[in-house]
Order: sequence, then structure tokens, then C-alpha cells
Amino acid sequence: MSMTMGICVSSTFKVCYYNHNKAVTVTAQKMSVRVPYNLKEGQSRIFHKLPSGLNMEVIVQKKKKTRNFVEDENHYHPPLVFVHGSYHAAWCWAQHWLPFFSQSGHDCYALSLLGQGESDEPVDSVAGTLQTHARDVADFIHRNVQSPPVLLGHSFGGLIVQYYISNLGNDRFKENLYPELIGAVLVCSVPPSGNSGLVWRYLFSKPVAAFKVTYSLAAKGFQSSISLCKETFFSDTMEDRVVKRYQELMKESSRMPLFDLRKLNASLPVPSVPNSSLKVLVLGANDDFIVDAEGLKETAEFYGVSAVCVEAVAHDMMLDTSWEKGAEVILSWLKGLIN
Repeated sequence: MSMTMGICVSSTFKVCYYNHNKAVTVTAQKMSVRVPYNLKEGQSRIFHKLPSGLNMEVIVQKKKKTRNFVEDENHYHPPLVFVHGSYHAAWCWAQHWLPFFSQSGHDCYALSLLGQGESDEPVDSVAGTLQTHARDVADFIHRNVQSPPVLLGHSFGGLIVQYYISNLGNDRFKENLYPELIGAVLVCSVPPSGNSGLVWRYLFSKPVAAFKVTYSLAAKGFQSSISLCKETFFSDTMEDRVVKRYQELMKESSRMPLFDLRKLNASLPVPSVPNSSLKVLVLGANDDFIVDAEGLKETAEFYGVSAVCVEAVAHDMMLDTSWEKGAEVILSWLKGLIN
């Protein structure tokens, strides 16, 4: 397994790797996170070296085996790989969902995409593209996950998962660049066509909300306003002190944009997968300030499934005050995935 332990410090370095017999040099800036996420009991932080030579942070929590724990052909618990969205990193899954799902018998891996969390930062204006992020996820799975996992993506991370799905079984590749999945979960995901439809609907139907969401996300207003951060990501019942902690983690763990949105939207929608037998759960939040009901419906129809909308939770379903509601829906779906 290609996992390497390490500590991120502030430094610039160069690495060389070979691509089709040509030496390629990559310059990168190691992230120095001033507001670190403190791991919970049973969690570990590793750094997976990508083919580029850059290191990707992974928070790992293996399944907790008890006396009554049974794992056989009738009780299979697939590993879970989590992909965050913009302004987040691996820590957003580690707070509640990694302990929950590991307790339920699943090995859990939460990734921090390049330029996010404590992952290395490429020398570019943005962290990557839909394609490079998906390949990084695929490389981690290929080298470190022994059996087909369930891939879970939140917000723009959901779009990365959708691109991954579109490449499964693609015979253009001589090697298995996108390892097999046993299922996928899209949590408050940006729809296959991107976020432009969401923005235009807000402009015409909710102009005030459109201004708020644009200021909050595009202008990073959530970083300086507790109330706006809460309205954007969380339920209004969440205590301000908790919102402030997450606000600090978001600010420090996303120092460069996840995508160039103009280039991203030009590459969308993601390719369709009409003959795919992969089981997909499309999960939305009733109080989502970012992804509206139409966006949720678009994603569900794209995969030919019915969306599940969780009541009384906001966009950051895995961090919200009622985080267990979405987790329980996913756990129920997982139990029916194999059995």
C-alpha cells in the first residue's frame, strides 16, 4: 500500500516523476494549517503520495470490531471513501460521520483534495480540475482500498464523484484508472450540469438569496460573518461557538479555489452513464441554502433514482446539529446494498 506518514510544514519543494519516459518537474507549496483539526479517538492522519509526487491528506478510521460484530457473505460492510466540496477538507467527515460509520462496521477514508486541508498545494491558481481531482481519488482507491468501496461526495465533491462514475468501465483506458465501486452517495451534490442553473434560478426567484449566496461563497463573505456562515451551511439552531469553529476550519483549509468555475462549467454536464448498474443514492437537505429542490431533482433523474430529502438539516448535513439524520438514511441504504 502506497501510504506515507508525514507532517505538513511550510516549505516549497520540487519533485520529479516520469510520464511516458519523460522527466516532469512539479513545484508545490506544502500547506501550513494554522487551525488544525484534532483527530478523534480511533482516527489517524496519513499522506498518500500521488503520481505527481504531491501528498494528499487522508483521515482514516477503521471499523470498530466488537464481540457481536459479524462479517461474512451475508453481512458485508464495504469501505467508504469520502470526498468533500469547496471550503472543506477531510475534517468535515471526521467530526461525526467517520465515528458513526466505523462504529457500524465500515472502514472509512476521508480525503483532502490538493490545496485543501493539509494536502500539498500545487503551484497554480486553482487546486485542480474535475478530471485531476477524480484521478487523485481513483489513485488513492487503486493503491489503498482492497475491495470495491462506496464513494461519497458532498456539494462540489459530489460532482467529482459523478465524473468518476462516468469513467467506470471506460474501455478507452488500457489500465484500470478508475477502480470499481460498489455504490455511490451524492450528498447535497452540485447537479451534473453544474451550479449555473442554481445561480440563475436564485436570481429570478429569490434575488435577495442570490445576492447572499454569491457574496457568501464567491466573495467568501462566510469567512467574516458568523450569521452568514450559519445561513449558508448550517441550521439556525446551531450554536454560534460551533459555527465559529467550523468557520475557522473552512477558512484555513481552503486557501486556494477547488476549481476554475468558468472552465469547469464549460466542461459540463458530466457524461451520462445510461447502461450503468451502479447503485446511487441521491441525498438532499430540505433546508439547503445552496442546492435547491430543482438541482436535487436533476441529479436524481440523471441516475434514474428517486431523491431522498432529509427534513430539518442544512447544506452541511454531515456537520449540522441533526447530522445523524442523513447518516441513518445512508446506513439503511448501505444495509440494502449487498443483502
